[in-house]
Amino acid sequence: MTDVPTSAEPQPRKMSRESRRAQLIESTIETLALRGYARTTLTEVARTAGLSHGLVNFHFETKEKLLSETLAYLAEEYRLNWLSYLEAAGEDPAAQLAALLLADFNATICTPAKLSAWCSFWGEAQSRPLYQVQCGSNDDAYNDRLEGIIARLLAQGGYAGNPVRIARVLRVTIQGVWLDMMTTSPPYTVEEGLATVHTCAAAFFPRHFSVDGLIL
Repeated sequence: MTDVPTSAEPQPRKMSRESRRAQLIESTIETLALRGYARTTLTEVARTAGLSHGLVNFHFETKEKLLSETLAYLAEEYRLNWLSYLEAAGEDPAAQLAALLLADFNATICTPAKLSAWCSFWGEAQSRPLYQVQCGSNDDAYNDRLEGIIARLLAQGGYAGNPVRIARVLRVTIQGVWLDMMTTSPPYTVEEGLATVHTCAAAFFPRHFSVDGLIL
């Protein structure tokens, strides 16, 4: 993740509109990580970015618009990430499942600031309608793809199980590991988090997965 400038760092006088908006979204992610959803304001985002409140207000007008665009940014980044991993995996369902699990621990996606931002959006009741608007269709597409991959792997490997429930267990495990990585002291590594998820996959598909990932 790129470093977010602070008030101690000089800011360029002119940036393109899109570049400035991207900078402010990154600063919003950092502010969510530091202060949580309720205490994230345009003023705090401006302070994190080292910019004036007026400039943040010019680009986003309200806290609600800023948070909506930040969530849309995170959701699209997440969607493109897992799609790229899946595309590179080929047609084998075990390789595809391994790719989806690995995608959630990509160094671009799995950063302390972004995990905290996701947790902020998940944890605040007032943000749930916004989450459904921005992420509902993306979640449905991911779930459908994951369930289909698991159904094919069950058939290919001769395993018993319900693909919808197995997919749900894997999703809950990933989200739980993300949360655990943010709250456990001292925090454990991304590698340990991925090994935990692989342990879950190995429980359902022991001939295809181990704690180290896909068995080749």
